[in-house]
Amino acid sequence: MTHVVVVGGGVAGLGAALRLRRASEAGHDVAFTLIEKDERLGGKLWTDRWSDENGGTYIADGGSDSFLTDKQAVHRVARSLGILQDETGTNEETSKTFIVKDGRLIQMPDGIMMFAPTKLMPMVTTPLYSWPGKFRMALDLMLPRKERWAPGDTPQEHDESLEAFVVRRMGRECLDRLAEPLVGGVNGSDPTDMSLAATYPMLLEMEQKHRSLILGFLDQRKKVEEMRKKHPPKPGQPKRTFFSSFRPGLQYLTDRMADAAGREHIVTGVTAQKLEKAKDAWKVTLSSGEVHEADAVIVATEAWAAAPLAAAVDARIGELVASIPCSSSATVVMAFADADCPFDRHWHGILSPLVEHRPLTGVSLMSSKWPDRAPKGTVLLRGFLGGPRDQHVLERSDDALVELARTQLVELLGMPRSAQPLYARLFRWDRGMPQYTLGHLDRIDEIEAREAVISGFALAGNAYRGVGVPNALESGERAASKVLRDAGVDYADTASDDGSVR
Repeated sequence: MTHVVVVGGGVAGLGAALRLRRASEAGHDVAFTLIEKDERLGGKLWTDRWSDENGGTYIADGGSDSFLTDKQAVHRVARSLGILQDETGTNEETSKTFIVKDGRLIQMPDGIMMFAPTKLMPMVTTPLYSWPGKFRMALDLMLPRKERWAPGDTPQEHDESLEAFVVRRMGRECLDRLAEPLVGGVNGSDPTDMSLAATYPMLLEMEQKHRSLILGFLDQRKKVEEMRKKHPPKPGQPKRTFFSSFRPGLQYLTDRMADAAGREHIVTGVTAQKLEKAKDAWKVTLSSGEVHEADAVIVATEAWAAAPLAAAVDARIGELVASIPCSSSATVVMAFADADCPFDRHWHGILSPLVEHRPLTGVSLMSSKWPDRAPKGTVLLRGFLGGPRDQHVLERSDDALVELARTQLVELLGMPRSAQPLYARLFRWDRGMPQYTLGHLDRIDEIEAREAVISGFALAGNAYRGVGVPNALESGERAASKVLRDAGVDYADTASDDGSVR
């Protein structure tokens, strides 16, 4: 029998465990043991369900609350688990986004794609940018490419930071007012050294193909509109939205994955402290003193936790993994009574740029963004603190962070100063967001090249090739396939992506 120890019970580790279980169900002599340091499974997919005295339920995602609809990994796994019908898109009739400017909320102009304008009048009339800033953005239509790539070149050979790229193409005001909070914030990265090749390579490719970002996004918008006309929603089918989740919250996915993989094979509340290869077997020593022997090991933890384990296998891999910066953050979810929320609620989010100097970097109106997340007569909000631009704020106590978020929400949304939450929950994410800095892909290429020649060992997680939920899930599946091949197990997951999402 091939026995695999999986370290880490987030979506990557569970993705690996589920693939190993599928191999066993297909008739291969395969087993696994999954080790998770917390009592709870799911990692950054953490949904808190709280019921009030009237029997109403709040569904609060403290970590990731969505995944990109166009990425098929989650749909594929949901289909195999029989929960595809539980997926939900966002409420598009309330999909406005606001940007904080000088303490006021300015609606993001219609036609913005990432940070580039594709409609003239909304851009002309928006107060988000100054007139010099608007003219500077329009220069993108005339500016030449930075350079022409040689045939066969990829974004990796021409990497550039988000800051350098946006300022070069669209100007400093575009970076400060929209690109930094919108693009950099999603990845939890500092724009000054955030690698475009590792995060948004299509921007570099767009410049090569179209010369102008505005022209490139106009072409992309045209193609999207053509696809919508060609493939309109079928009668009764929900409208396809950019982001998706599950009606019970995103942790529903990892809960069902754990059930399908087999919770009897999962050990929680203990840490993998030591990893070593002894003759033909791997040994994983736990904080409990227990030692697990295995034919293979998959390390699917945060980079900072994976580094010392990997270093015991290959010192250079450990060094490379340890060199991946990770930023900490916190999420505060609060519910308020209708009477304390006099503001318009036809929006999903608020972004607060760094130049506004606010501790609250963003807000999501969860009760408008998703269906059935809060009882009638209440409003559910989610605020974000920390990230690479303000690590010091996280030194405050839990109570202080909740109060800081509350006062910020009161100020931004015009709520009564006396407004107190009916429900409040703080989620801390210590070093939870890897930052893909310049040179990240070169680092990952070297890690994977060294990993490839170590039989029975693989890394997985969001620190390597994509921070999103589908990327992390696929990394776990790839790691499982790798160690199975190393063990001579000829198993191919035949689940196919047919493009259907609901």
